[in-house]
Amino acid sequence: MSKLYLQAAQAATDILKSNLSKFTDKFQMSNSVGNFYQPSENVEWTTGFCTGEYWLAYELTQDEAFKKAALVQTESFLHRIENKVDVNHHDMGFLYTPSCVAAYKLTQSETGKKAALLAADNLVSRFQAVGGFLQAWGELGAEENYRLIIDCLLNLPLLYWASEVTKDSKYADIAKLHTKTSLANLIREDNSTYHTYFFDKKTGKPTHGVTHQGYRDGSAWARGQAWGVYGTALAYRYTKEEQCKDLFIKVTDFFINHLPQDNVPYWDLDFTDGSNEPKDSSAAAIAVCGILEMLPMLPELQQEKYEQAAQKMLESLVKNYAVKDIAQSNGLLLHGVYAKNSPYNPIPKDRGVDECNTWGDYFYLEALTRSIKQWNPYW
Repeated sequence: MSKLYLQAAQAATDILKSNLSKFTDKFQMSNSVGNFYQPSENVEWTTGFCTGEYWLAYELTQDEAFKKAALVQTESFLHRIENKVDVNHHDMGFLYTPSCVAAYKLTQSETGKKAALLAADNLVSRFQAVGGFLQAWGELGAEENYRLIIDCLLNLPLLYWASEVTKDSKYADIAKLHTKTSLANLIREDNSTYHTYFFDKKTGKPTHGVTHQGYRDGSAWARGQAWGVYGTALAYRYTKEEQCKDLFIKVTDFFINHLPQDNVPYWDLDFTDGSNEPKDSSAAAIAVCGILEMLPMLPELQQEKYEQAAQKMLESLVKNYAVKDIAQSNGLLLHGVYAKNSPYNPIPKDRGVDECNTWGDYFYLEALTRSIKQWNPYW
């Protein structure tokens, strides 16, 4: 198995190396079109994954070209947060952890440290004390956006890092409050997850869960469930609360039990073998990373079960979903979904359906890195 992963990592880093000339001063767009990424400015919530791929590639190869490109992009992230370019949302962790926190951890970059701390300040400014959560999107306090989403569990490591670096507990305190509110509301009785949950802005009481990107309000959006897998694992690492471990097992079992035969989910877990719906390879990659994160913290009897599940998913990604040749795509992982419209959820427009996406590429390479070497997580 390790040989398979080593070969896959080599193929991935070769593609990334060939991308450097096009994607250093510019970033990849969030998703490919016809399996090829076009250049983008440093906007949207996804550009941090491009830089994160370069840091992972640098760790895997020790090729200074990746380090140089990642540091160029780190400068771009400082400019972005200082000038408040497209940062009116909670995705500071997705943007600044795999880019700037990684830059600081790997090279002691002061630019990375400064940018990431400014991003952490920007994130805590979205904390709603009435309800105890970080508001996901929109005008702060606006009733129609008084909500959190499950994705934000991956934004919280930025706050724990900020507390560690500054010795100021306010960041970690807010992260813990958001975790408590999220885990109390986002996980249903059957252990599937809501994508988003609304709160009463006057009382702070939770009102209702819906989806923003899933098939229907009552279904389990595959990527959201995967954020739950990785998010509960990270929550346990930082809080050491047994509830987080218990919820990890429940959320992960639901994910695993709803996988089709090839161990890579459809874009929503309502669908299984025989469906004509598209797959979302990125959800599998995220879930693999979450399981590998949690493995050392599980009892020995449970480790084997979850390790086997993670390896089945990752092996399928390598064999059936990974890009093998730059002529095929300049991404790393095929058959992802950014957003999919459905008869029950008209909110998202179809975007990046059956395409590569930057977070799928990043978490695929992270999963390989975790499987190949001892890795100090950026998260």
